[in-house]
Amino acid sequence: MQKSYNNYSRVLMFLMLCVVVRSQLTADFYARSCPNLQNIVRKEVKNAVKNEMRMAASLLRLHFHDCFVNGCDASVLLDGSDGEKFALPNLNSARGYEVIDTIKNAVETSCNGVVSCADILTLAARDSVLLSGGPSWKVVLGRRDGLVANQTGANSALPSPFESLDNIIAKFAAVGLNVTDVVALSGGHTIGLSRCALFSNRLSNFSGTGAPDSTLSTSLIPELQTACPATGDGNNTVPLDNRSRDLFDNRYFVNLVNGRGILQSDQILVSSDSAQSTTRSIAQLYSTNATVFFCDFVNSMIKMGNISPLTGSDGQIRKNCRVVNS
Repeated sequence: MQKSYNNYSRVLMFLMLCVVVRSQLTADFYARSCPNLQNIVRKEVKNAVKNEMRMAASLLRLHFHDCFVNGCDASVLLDGSDGEKFALPNLNSARGYEVIDTIKNAVETSCNGVVSCADILTLAARDSVLLSGGPSWKVVLGRRDGLVANQTGANSALPSPFESLDNIIAKFAAVGLNVTDVVALSGGHTIGLSRCALFSNRLSNFSGTGAPDSTLSTSLIPELQTACPATGDGNNTVPLDNRSRDLFDNRYFVNLVNGRGILQSDQILVSSDSAQSTTRSIAQLYSTNATVFFCDFVNSMIKMGNISPLTGSDGQIRKNCRVVNS
């Protein structure tokens, strides 16, 4: 009971402290048509995270990868060899599709043909953060599902772990997100795992230097080299935040300040030349002030969730999140 009260108090605190961005969607969209929606989604996400704690990060990332391509329209969920699932940033990487299927089936049992997959994915991302110890926020709803996937768009629009900070900032700007959003949303890496293939280039002969990435803490290098042997296939995984791997907190930013960012695209938020005039001060602030990070993360999630949604009569309400209605 005390834990529930503390969670409720935390929600109220963030609603008061954070200046929430506006949205064309509405929080009460399903108030009559599916009044128990949020309880259904929360229950299924809780079950999934209880079964595998990593799933929280996977569902959060799935929402991110959806919204950056065609807007938040659940196009990332569509099956097909030409779909976004087979784009390079998602292939053998994006996961959690079965959990969304389970949630959709539970929602359909209660409210048949009413709730979009796009809204389910948005709610699941919020609940994943909350159930990992992070903030909560009021999710605005009313998105509809897209009719097509965009594999080419996924390959070009999604930020890569190997990209420069300037390129990453440009990709965020292309969908209406700013530098603060870059840093705040990167903070989602406070939970989850990364495959060795996405950072092993930093462990030896980085950029042809004959040595590991100089921005990587020397105390972390042997640990990562053990976890990711040079003779391996790159599929081993390590926590993106090895100080509190399953807890949504600001330790990710503490790690960056100390040269312990796992992905190159994370560490450059602090260590690159471009960071000096863009992201470094924000990351440093978040490393010492979790409240500011949580508030900015909430606002950035709401902004991201409002990227080019289909509303009204656009798109459809898919019966099966994997396929367009026949």
